[in-house]
Formats: sequence, C-alpha cells, structure tokens
Amino acid sequence: MTATGTSVEALAEAYGTPFYRYDLREVDAAHERLTRALPGPHTLYYSLKANPHPRIAERLHARGCRAEVTSEAELETALAAGCPPAHCMVGGPGKTTALLDHALAHGVRDFSAESDGDLARIGAAAARTGTTARCLLRVNPDRTSTQAALTMAGRSSQFGTDAAAARAEPGRYTQVPNVQLTGLHLYMGTGLDTTDALLAQFETALSTAAVLSDLGIPLERLNLGGGFGSPYARVGTPSDFPGLRPRLTALLDGYTPGWNEGLPEIVFESGRYLSAPCGTLICSVVDTKTSNGTTYVVLDAGINQLGGTARARHPPAPIEAHPLTPSPTTLTECRLVGPLCSPLDTWHEALPLQLPAPGDLFTVPNTGAYGLTAALLGFLSHRPAAEICTDGNTVVSATRLQLQRVPLTPP
Repeated sequence: MTATGTSVEALAEAYGTPFYRYDLREVDAAHERLTRALPGPHTLYYSLKANPHPRIAERLHARGCRAEVTSEAELETALAAGCPPAHCMVGGPGKTTALLDHALAHGVRDFSAESDGDLARIGAAAARTGTTARCLLRVNPDRTSTQAALTMAGRSSQFGTDAAAARAEPGRYTQVPNVQLTGLHLYMGTGLDTTDALLAQFETALSTAAVLSDLGIPLERLNLGGGFGSPYARVGTPSDFPGLRPRLTALLDGYTPGWNEGLPEIVFESGRYLSAPCGTLICSVVDTKTSNGTTYVVLDAGINQLGGTARARHPPAPIEAHPLTPSPTTLTECRLVGPLCSPLDTWHEALPLQLPAPGDLFTVPNTGAYGLTAALLGFLSHRPAAEICTDGNTVVSATRLQLQRVPLTPP
C-alpha cells in the first residue's frame, strides 16, 4: 500500500494524531549494529514484549532473529510473521497452564523456566501432549550490575532460581519428568549502554554458568540475555558498543571453550535495542495554559499512549516531546501533560520549549520499544494511537489496535 507521502505532515493529514511511525529501515540498521557488535557464532532472539507489531516481528525474522514470547498473543504474532515453532521460546515468570498448552499445541518445545515449580508445570503440560519440553533454567546470580536501568537479578527477584539454590540441589532441576534441561538463562538487567557495563553482566553470567555446569547442570545452550541499552523517548543514537566483540570473545574462550563450535550454543536476546530507534510518536497540541506560574502544554497523547511503565519507575523516566517546526521565540520551561483526568498524566515536569499553539505537531523520538503496548491503553478509553509502518517512501502498513469487550460463555 502507499500514501500521499511518508513525511510526518503527510501522515498526520492522512491518519490524524496521535500515531506511531515505525521506519523498518531503522530495524534493519539496529539489527546490523547489534550483530556486528556480538561475537559469532550466536543465536539472537527478538523479545516481542518490546513491540509486538507484526511488521517489526516479520522484518526481524527475515533477518534471522528467533522469537522470545511471553503470551499466547505474542506467540501467534511470531508464528504469523513466519517464525517457525522450533525458533520460538516461551519465557516469563507467570506461564499459565493455558499458555503452556497453547504453545505446545502449536509445536513450541523451548521454554525458559523460572523455578522448580515452573519446570514441573512445563513438564506436566508436555506430558499432556505426549512430548518432552526443552528448558533453560533461568538463574538469579549472587550479584549483578549496578548500572542497569532496571535490575532483575542479584537480589530477591521474581525472575529466576537463586544461584545458591541451584548449587545446593542441582538434581532438583535436572530430573523433572517430560523436561529435558538443556542449559541456563541469565538476564540480570536492562538499559546497559556501555561496553563495560555489558561485559560486567556477561562475566557474572559466565562465571555462574561455569560453576553450575561443574555441578552437573547441562550446558548445551547458554542464554546470556542482553540488556542492550538504547535511548528512550528522547533524542539520541544507540551505541555500537565498541570493543565488545573481542572482549566478550575472550571471556567466552575462558569460561566456555568450544562455544565457537556450538558447544554450548551462545544465545542473546534483545527487544529495546532492535526496535526502539525505528519508532516516533507524533501528537498534537490541544491547549496551552499557565497555572500559578507553571506553563502547561496539553497534548492529545499521554501515558495512555506512551510511558505507562516508564513513568512507574522511581524516579519516573521523563519523556521529551519536541515541536516538529521549532519557533525562534524565547524558550519557556513547560510541563508536558496528556489528555487524561489525572495529574499522573505528565510526561515531563520542566522541558524548555518554544511556546506552541494548539494544532502544532510534536514528535517523541526513539519510541519503537515499550511504546503503545506498554502504555495505559484502557484508561479513559481514548482510542489507541494509529501505527504506521514505512519502508523507504512507502507506507506498508497502517493499523489501529482496538479495545473491545466480547461475550464469554462458560466451558
């Protein structure tokens, strides 16, 4: 399909605001940067939680990515994008019986298990289908990076089995009916945007895996996770992680000799890095006002379209929207707010801007990850922003998610 143009103005005229524009060429560029930075051979999974848009999943599958999914809908998206079941892995701390049965029924056999209870549930589901599930045991190591934007290990966590527990009773995880334990999964934090920060995390993962392997836990596959940082909702360029490839190669040679021949198979996963740079959110100014000395810019998008999870951090991640056409007038510190009936609907407390007028277009860059589906879509029931995928000068997809109630009948 095509449109009158792929410029912001043309798309706003054709589809209205707010909308996300995803540039698939940026997906290609991000994939190339990341694979160039990582040692080979490796297997790379795209984490659909970052952005489950079918065109993005399709593009990354075409470039060789496998799919890491955490729900029935994400799995269906991955399969529809052409990813075969053998290249899908189901993860997450809350895998329900319904999800496990759905995945196994569709031919998926690879899982990341968070605990002995998770392994038992996966095994029970596999038994119901008369098969065996291949599992990685996700491990919560004794320490983690202090540089992660979000830390998921190295302390009490819902993610993974404590390394101490795995060391104490390794047989508890290797003798589960209908489960073949094939290796380990260590993912400790996200938002790591320097080579040194990534290497510190990977060395912790490798040293933990080496100890557990010596205790009898199989190590045919080793998922080192990722955490590759990328700018979020602000101007910036992702790092190409200079020096990561040779330095990580040296670590792999030291801890897992034979990795470059596939034993163990080295696995990485990424969502944010692969998809964030492709996205821009475009919205419009609804109103400007001054209250007790504070200038407010009210936009037609807020935390219902972007930033629901990011604003839940402590401190909240600020979101920077900038006028499409800057004015030469004096900058004013503005509070960016959305259309919701809540003071929590604030993107930025004091962003210097040229004072806009109603109808002016604003853009929020680097929003291809943790954008629309990580927002508070259902609050106040505004319709979700449109999602427009472009490839060069062509609009290849223009869609809108819908929230609707459907009748249910008891089984």
